[in-house]
Amino acid sequence: MRMKLKVLLAVLLMFTLVITGCSSTSSTNEEDSGKIVLKFLHKWPQPEYAPYFEEVVKEFESKNPNIKIKMEAIADEPIKDKLRVILGGNEAPDIMFSWSGEFARKFVRADAALDLTPYLNEDAAWKDGFIPASLQPFASDGKNYGIPLRFNGKFFVYNKKTFDKYGLQAPKTWDEFMQVLETLKKGGETPIILGNESPWAAIHYLTGLNQKMVSQDVRMNDYNPRSGEFTDPGYVKAMEMLADLNKEGYFMKNVNSSSHDMAKQLFFAGKGSIFYVELEEFQNVEDNMKGNWGFFPMPAIADGQGNQNFITGAPDGFIVSSKTKHPKEAVEFLKFLTSKENALKLVEMIGWPSPIEGATNPDTALKQVAEGVDYMKKAEGMAEWLDTDVHAKVADVYLSNIQLLLDGTKTPEEVIEEVQKVAKQVQNEVE
Repeated sequence: MRMKLKVLLAVLLMFTLVITGCSSTSSTNEEDSGKIVLKFLHKWPQPEYAPYFEEVVKEFESKNPNIKIKMEAIADEPIKDKLRVILGGNEAPDIMFSWSGEFARKFVRADAALDLTPYLNEDAAWKDGFIPASLQPFASDGKNYGIPLRFNGKFFVYNKKTFDKYGLQAPKTWDEFMQVLETLKKGGETPIILGNESPWAAIHYLTGLNQKMVSQDVRMNDYNPRSGEFTDPGYVKAMEMLADLNKEGYFMKNVNSSSHDMAKQLFFAGKGSIFYVELEEFQNVEDNMKGNWGFFPMPAIADGQGNQNFITGAPDGFIVSSKTKHPKEAVEFLKFLTSKENALKLVEMIGWPSPIEGATNPDTALKQVAEGVDYMKKAEGMAEWLDTDVHAKVADVYLSNIQLLLDGTKTPEEVIEEVQKVAKQVQNEVE
């Protein structure tokens, strides 16, 4: 019996050594053979998205036989933890996913992101290929630290049959929006579908409302962790407007216990009239509603102090580690990933709106997606997702209180007082 156990242990040890050898020698052999190895981290492991990245990487490697791309994909929520660990350590991938806004600026402040401005300026064709509004959210102190892959916006979609039934048109002002909602409510319809089980859904409303109610200069000062105060009355007013949508019965019931996906299915089933979605979700809407829908951006607010010609949304994409040993090759890969050819492939294969000029058009994308990109190109700026555009601790206050606001447990004033308190703490923490 002991002999059998010894044999078994020996076999297991040999097996372990073989497995360990297979997992650790690949990159070593590549480096020994003269290949440059670039670690590439993105956030789309899902089967509907992963093939695009696999195809692009394979093609890049075939055109650049001296470079090996070591790709890793981690889904949306887990990658946030992964990136936090990366920020505090020394094992950063050469190229890594990042949201724009404050999320990217954290890497800039930590000197963890490579300044890509010289590379963009050296290649005018590459730089000029981007829709300008897609590059700006990755800028900090006049320098660019990120390259956008997707160009996403937020729009209200609506059920055309329901709107026709009540003789309604897409509203252009907030007052018109309120009139539409009241008409639908009086008709026995559920005006707006919202699934806020994950509170980013309501935060996306607040993203646009903050931008429209607070002047750009004040908001940018407050969103800067070094100077944020959040004392402008527009922040309270924005929260009141969001809370009122629920108080007046314009949102569906049980918003805090329904997921975004559940809410989407209710909208597709005709259980509600209006739904707030990202541009990249348009194809899903069309697949389920077959032309029976239209869309409009968040309407202008007459007494708002912000620029009313902004669109809620933001690009996301990639930054290059400041510690990479191969900056030139990392940038070459990003140039290839964001080439017009691969941008067209992105739109056609996945249906994502691209930040590359001309890639998203009626021939490559759903008509409404192309129209949505046109809206974004004509906008004077973007209101970036609130939960990634402010410091993480301030974002946590918003995220942890937004459900309490909607169920009436907390008032707008109480929430903003907490935001102000944490913003002051953050001022003392950020270098």
